[in-house]
Amino acid sequence: MTSPSIAIIGAGPAGLIAADRLSEKGARVTLYERMPSVARKLLMAGRGGLNLTNNEPAEAFLPRYREAEARLAPAIADFGPQALRDWCTGLGIETFVGSSGRIFPSALKASPLVRALLARLSARGVTIRTRWRFTGFDDGLRFETPDGALILPAPDATLLALGGASWPRLGSDGSWHEILAEAGVALTPLRPANSGFTVDWSEFFSSRFAGTPLKRIVASHGGHAVAGEAMVTRSGIEGGAIYALSADLREALAAGDATSVTLDLRPDIEPGELEQRLSTPRGKRSLSTHLRKSAGLAPVAISLLSEFGERPQQPAALAAKIKALDIPLSGIAGMSRAISTAGGVSWEGLDEALMLASLPGVFVAGEMIDWEAPTGGYLLQASFATGLRAAEGIARRLGL
Repeated sequence: MTSPSIAIIGAGPAGLIAADRLSEKGARVTLYERMPSVARKLLMAGRGGLNLTNNEPAEAFLPRYREAEARLAPAIADFGPQALRDWCTGLGIETFVGSSGRIFPSALKASPLVRALLARLSARGVTIRTRWRFTGFDDGLRFETPDGALILPAPDATLLALGGASWPRLGSDGSWHEILAEAGVALTPLRPANSGFTVDWSEFFSSRFAGTPLKRIVASHGGHAVAGEAMVTRSGIEGGAIYALSADLREALAAGDATSVTLDLRPDIEPGELEQRLSTPRGKRSLSTHLRKSAGLAPVAISLLSEFGERPQQPAALAAKIKALDIPLSGIAGMSRAISTAGGVSWEGLDEALMLASLPGVFVAGEMIDWEAPTGGYLLQASFATGLRAAEGIARRLGL
């Protein structure tokens, strides 16, 4: 008998792992990708070492998914961090746990993993068509291709793994949102996640310090504090410590509230000790030199102290500002610079296998579903896990 035909649209992490599992079960899989090559965003992530997942225990890991925790828990229970590591090992890719609990491939890049996976897919007969852009459902699947517009007969099952809308130049531009809306799929608006924010810097500050890192800080908002780094940009602030707070900051700005992020510029020094250091006589030294020598502040941090009001002169007030410097935010940086996307296909329109209630036989996976997570391995883990869950749902539906 002829094996079932399956179309997977989107060749990122979710689509690739789904193709791997379904081809393993003997299905005829065709993978469609709008870009000239596959896994572009995954390969971009590999430039930073490719943080695959995290070694946190489940009780700490799952709450990282915020409102989607209960929805994602079954997929991650079936395919969690150790299962992802085992899958990599099966491809000949060894992994290791870093000092922060983050898990990386030993090569610290994505290309060996992608090459190994593509070789396995090819050996199983998976067809990959690049430069095929999905444009909708029309008694089948409609595409724009290098040979013009085509409509393909509906396969036995379809998996949409089209990503979010962040970094659109890498392929995921969110254009599927309108397509699914027209098809009656329940959706929530796409919003930037793990994003930077705009700040109304003075011309002097932005021209001098754009591109300068703020190292070893603690950023806080609404009772949450995150140690890490941030980066001053021409129009605002971004970086790991900011991304970790971005969901709460985004919602506060959306509500119209005056919103600030608070920076501790010297979290390694207690306030009393810092005040004592600043109380030492500075002699003929300028206050900036005194701050650099006594408090160990970099020029960007020293300038920040006078960016939104006068810099205090008294040691106690100066120490307090160094330990809790409020940076007022004026808006959210654009989607094109966000690491990931919030919003997408609503969970209410999906069954447990991630099939769309309004389009039987069509499944979704990855970032296009309405969930978000901080950086640190949680994004890729959920993308892989939902891709595998959808693949298993397709397999059960087709009796594979």
